[in-house]
Amino acid sequence: MKKLKQINKKSQSREDHLKELKRSKPFILWFDQLGIEDVPAVGGKNASLGEMYRNLTPRGVRIPNGFAVTAYAYFYLIEKAGIKEQIKQILHDLDTGNMKNLSERGHKVRKLIRETQIPPELRNQIITQYNNLCNAYNAENVDVAVRSSATAEDLPDASFAGQQETYLNIRGHEQLIDACKKCFASLFTNRAISYREDKGFDHFSIGLSIGVQKMVRSDKGSSGVMFSIDTESGFRNAAFITAAYGLGENVVQGAVNPDEYYVFKPTLKQGYSPILSKKLGSKEKKMIYCSEGNKVTKNVPVEITHRKQFALNDDEILELASWASIIEDHYSSKAGHYKPMDMEWAKDGITGDLFIVQARPETVHSQDDKTVLKKYHMKEKGEVLISGNSVGEKIGQGKAHIIKDVHQIDQFKKGEVLITEMTDPDWEPIMKIASAIVTNRGGRTCHAAIISRELGIPCIVGTIKGTEEIPNKEDITVDCSQGSKGYIYNGKLDYEVEKHDLKNLKKPKTKIMMNLGNPDQAFELSFLPVEGVGLAREEFIINSYIKIHPLALLKFDNVKDKKARKKINELTYAYDNKADYYIDKLAQGVATIAAAFYPKDVIVRLSDFKSNEYANLIGGKSFEPDEDNPMIGWRGASRYYSEKYREAFSLECRALKKVRDEMGLTNVILMVPFCRTIKEGENVLRIMGENGLKRGVNGLKVYAMCEIPSNVILAEEFLDIFDGFSIGTNDLTQLTLGLDRDSELVASVYDERNDAVKNLVKKVIDVANSKGKYIGICGQAPSDYPEFATFLVECGIHSMSLNPDTVIKTIVLVNEKEKEIGK
Repeated sequence: MKKLKQINKKSQSREDHLKELKRSKPFILWFDQLGIEDVPAVGGKNASLGEMYRNLTPRGVRIPNGFAVTAYAYFYLIEKAGIKEQIKQILHDLDTGNMKNLSERGHKVRKLIRETQIPPELRNQIITQYNNLCNAYNAENVDVAVRSSATAEDLPDASFAGQQETYLNIRGHEQLIDACKKCFASLFTNRAISYREDKGFDHFSIGLSIGVQKMVRSDKGSSGVMFSIDTESGFRNAAFITAAYGLGENVVQGAVNPDEYYVFKPTLKQGYSPILSKKLGSKEKKMIYCSEGNKVTKNVPVEITHRKQFALNDDEILELASWASIIEDHYSSKAGHYKPMDMEWAKDGITGDLFIVQARPETVHSQDDKTVLKKYHMKEKGEVLISGNSVGEKIGQGKAHIIKDVHQIDQFKKGEVLITEMTDPDWEPIMKIASAIVTNRGGRTCHAAIISRELGIPCIVGTIKGTEEIPNKEDITVDCSQGSKGYIYNGKLDYEVEKHDLKNLKKPKTKIMMNLGNPDQAFELSFLPVEGVGLAREEFIINSYIKIHPLALLKFDNVKDKKARKKINELTYAYDNKADYYIDKLAQGVATIAAAFYPKDVIVRLSDFKSNEYANLIGGKSFEPDEDNPMIGWRGASRYYSEKYREAFSLECRALKKVRDEMGLTNVILMVPFCRTIKEGENVLRIMGENGLKRGVNGLKVYAMCEIPSNVILAEEFLDIFDGFSIGTNDLTQLTLGLDRDSELVASVYDERNDAVKNLVKKVIDVANSKGKYIGICGQAPSDYPEFATFLVECGIHSMSLNPDTVIKTIVLVNEKEKEIGK
């Protein structure tokens, strides 16, 4: 690359260079001559590439080199060729609300530009600089990507991403010139014309620059999209990466369902390896180079073995996430405020190197007002037609309109739900009038997902068979309010929207925390004004993410059920050691919750399934006893040190050690459930220590659930070996009143507000306070009964952990009570 640098290097200062640019109006500028301030000359895409090439290449971020054909060159072309007035005449009666009118006028303008000869002086400069690029890479007719870069694109409140065209694997002078003409013409694609009209941009105030950039051989590797922010919730501390095999257009367009990865940026910067989640995509096809006739690329099927593998290894995921942080920090520093970024990356399958090939500002969550909390809730249940990956957190409804071909979009009516295979920018004129969007294919960074976020409408992607399972012209409800999984229901179902203004909400002295079990909801719920998570349940992660009994993984040969064996093999396909599957999935689930609230405390309760619940896991029946009353049987602490389960508990410990030691999430506090005796507590702490979770080491705190009368009676002794207590009123009520809380026959007796229960609660709070130990509550009572919450404040409890939907009203209530008692 030294030769290229010699070609491009200038002796003058940056300031002198900029002055010269204004005077000379060049046709060509190389990336190392550009910065983000050059948007008027080369558009947002090329300016950003130059900014990164100059400033971030020295920091290890790889950017393929290239040059920009300037917007001045575009204006020069339409003026010199005398076609500007012809374009104005074609557009004089434009009506973007009329699909036929828009289509006809767009086609005429594009045809006019494509048939116009590029002036020789411009053509010669493009060819000369392409030859220089070939020389720099020591290749004849080097392969390049030719990308459009409009001068108004990538503004923080108006994303022009995808409005113009990109051409891949372009080689030689004739292909390059042809691609440049097509790029110039793409300034007038139907979607670009419509978008400019909507945003109030004058068609002739916007120029088009072209980026000519060395291709990364991702046709032999992989590629994808990356955000420095969570695209669904706006959570700032996670980098989100998607990946599929082959050239990146399939991911951008939503033609494949890619892998998805989340990485926690704060501890990544501290040197840890915090991969929060890895979700395998189907990746059915890949785009590769092609030399058949006039085709330069084509799609081919991906082998089934590769589909079942992740497209990136852990080191590559972490390297990309590190680059996302570097790029975000650079642009934020330059802008003087937080600036999340949307990037495209590619892996060269020949060299194995990763590259960033595009970066632009994220245009949705960067504009959000996080002081106003808006929550959507379904008020009734209905028939689920199909599900997929949810985009956003809203609910929408209307008549389903299945459209399988872009040429049918003129039939679409405002307020309908668009159901289709996938979208690309040609669909945007109707996307903006849809009440919701559902696609068969695509991941959370595909075109449909990006545009629906910008438009603020719910979208579900990757349903696989949405166009087959959803009845056309029938009313449906599209629900994205329940985490990462979205549901399409039959009919228009009732829902509500809650709004909370958090600006003036005072924080009470009593810590308000939250109960949470579903990692998919963690980022979204992190915006609630809580002091962390008082109860993170492992059961949801084990049941929904892992699905397999831990002993069935450790002792697979003992599983005799053929269906169970087949399912276990399918789920653990990517693992040589089946036990590692359990460790990874549990660690990722817990880490996602811990990361969402970092550095606030997240109290993780160790697994508390009963034997009948463990038996329902895949392979579980081979390892679980039949108990007459599992509720008070082999559960909690008694399992962890038992010879029959101890080996399985070690997997749990290894997962939690990974969260704290390898991912750096030391805000995780562990909690032992259903610990009946002091001896049990000592046994459990010993086993935990043998598995790398020694209380006090690396700041590890271990609490116990206070849910058995013996915990209260011997509170002094329990708090000598544990760092604190969290009261579980559900079991404490059950065992104090001597009833089965699952039995409807005695349900009328079950009440946490019973004086016997309240006396025990008050007593254990007093003991904990006298010993200077943590005392909180994570049971249902304060969520269900406001008077119980005020009782706890009077008793001097340190924290209350509540269900998410009761957080705001309980904060208001606790503030009032604290004011009343002068706390």
